[in-house]
Amino acid sequence: MQQAESMRTRALGEFNVNPIGLGCMNLSHAYGTPPDEQAAEELLLAAFDSGVNLFDTAALYGFGANETLVGRVLKPHRKDIVLTSKCGMQGVNGVRVIDGRAATIKKTCEDALRRLQADVIDVYYLHRLDKNVPIEDSVGALADLVREGKIRSIGLSEMSAPTLRRACAVHPIVAMQTEYSLWTRNAEIAVLAACRELGVAFVAFSPVGRGFLAGGIQSMDALAHLVEKDIRRGMPRFYPEHFEQNLAFLTAFQELARSWGYAPAQLALAWLLHQGEHIIPIPGTTQIPHLLENLAAADLSLSTMDWAQIEAVVHAHPIVGTRYNEATQREIDTEN
Repeated sequence: MQQAESMRTRALGEFNVNPIGLGCMNLSHAYGTPPDEQAAEELLLAAFDSGVNLFDTAALYGFGANETLVGRVLKPHRKDIVLTSKCGMQGVNGVRVIDGRAATIKKTCEDALRRLQADVIDVYYLHRLDKNVPIEDSVGALADLVREGKIRSIGLSEMSAPTLRRACAVHPIVAMQTEYSLWTRNAEIAVLAACRELGVAFVAFSPVGRGFLAGGIQSMDALAHLVEKDIRRGMPRFYPEHFEQNLAFLTAFQELARSWGYAPAQLALAWLLHQGEHIIPIPGTTQIPHLLENLAAADLSLSTMDWAQIEAVVHAHPIVGTRYNEATQREIDTEN
């Protein structure tokens, strides 16, 4: 057995954060019916009380409602947390719009500061690349916000290694936020290594496969009963023709985790932490027991043979289906 991966903090630009942060999106939308305001508040405070100091939100989440929630609940603890949000993709008249123009970025930041009840945002991400706007222009607008003291540092989300390099030529980039997990590994093509080379933190969203690796959907019947607005309904890996085959991987992975005495989500998060010191997972949850279970992943100790067994399960049960549908895939800039 080897020492636990992550009792140390990890670097996010100028900040030191605990190895596992909190993605706040599903407190307002995306996966089923979000919790009521009291339950969401209790979850955020439980995370803070449990040592989480990295909280991630965005203008898009709940079309501003998530920033409002996070800002209200965590305002008393602002000096003790690293607060991150995103611009460049937001709701306009109830529709999701990608807009990386300078004026839009600056207006979105002003709105975010108001909703977050904050004077400054610690890391402000460009949520998506606007393919009609050069990355240099969008990052230039974010650099203006740094100089104005409205944000402390700049991050990117769902972008490729070449785009990251172009952005870094304009202003230092401290973080790349992209999906990464045992069932989504396209970051390993190029951007993960580019982040390591450039000293950029890699913030992994959906680190338990949009709940799949945690066993959130374990049957075709459960899949059929996802609420209409659950975003997984539009993701090919959750299409019935793919999902049944993906369940074979889940079953094998669950059996392995439980044979070692771990919850599957814990093993998935421990695997991520093992992939590099620059990786910071930000799982989301609406349940305090799941939150505490996730955070305990930082203490898992596994041997080299254990890691090899996890990879063997992955290779024996290949994941079927792309992570986004064709329309959404065209919107992002990541390596496939």
